[in-house]
Amino acid sequence: RPVPVFAAPSSTMVKYSYDPDASVECSKARGSHLRVHFKACREVTNTIKGMKLAKAKDFLEKVLNFEAAVPFTMFTGGIGRHAQLKQLKTPGSKGRWPQKASKIILDLLKNAEANAEMRGLDVDELVVKHSMCNRAQLQRRRTYRAHGRINPYMSHPAHIEIILEKYDEGVKKGEEEEEKKVMKLTRKQQARQLKIKSGGGDE
Repeated sequence: RPVPVFAAPSSTMVKYSYDPDASVECSKARGSHLRVHFKACREVTNTIKGMKLAKAKDFLEKVLNFEAAVPFTMFTGGIGRHAQLKQLKTPGSKGRWPQKASKIILDLLKNAEANAEMRGLDVDELVVKHSMCNRAQLQRRRTYRAHGRINPYMSHPAHIEIILEKYDEGVKKGEEEEEKKVMKLTRKQQARQLKIKSGGGDE
């Protein structure tokens, strides 16, 4: 009888949905099949996108202490309104304080920060360039109903990925470029100019 041979698991590179430029210094972190509600994770990742690392960590810690609320802009069914949403410039005033999602994403931010320190990056200059949440495969459970019936009781886990990049201030425009700027005229203004030129005057 032949002995079964088990192949060693292959260490394949994880693929991210955002591919930063090779010249840009970055740090990554991700979690797969996390047992946390996808809808809450989507709203948290969408809120911290574009924030500086220190600001994003401070915001999530405030959410955990119920000092700031996460705005819900996509999954808004049954979500209440709160005055704390005025702190952020978001459409609407619906929000919640998702504890489990905020804690997991805060841990991922700290993981990405540690990866950046290992690479020798300046942590104070990092920005959350990419933060995304995808639906993971549903996990099945069951719940027992009346008359001996059984219904599915599914959980909705999530895949989360975060990429930190060095803050880029961009290139400032020179004085020459500002001088070269031509004012765009409307049709009425152009017609007036043509009328003045063709009409002549007292010359």
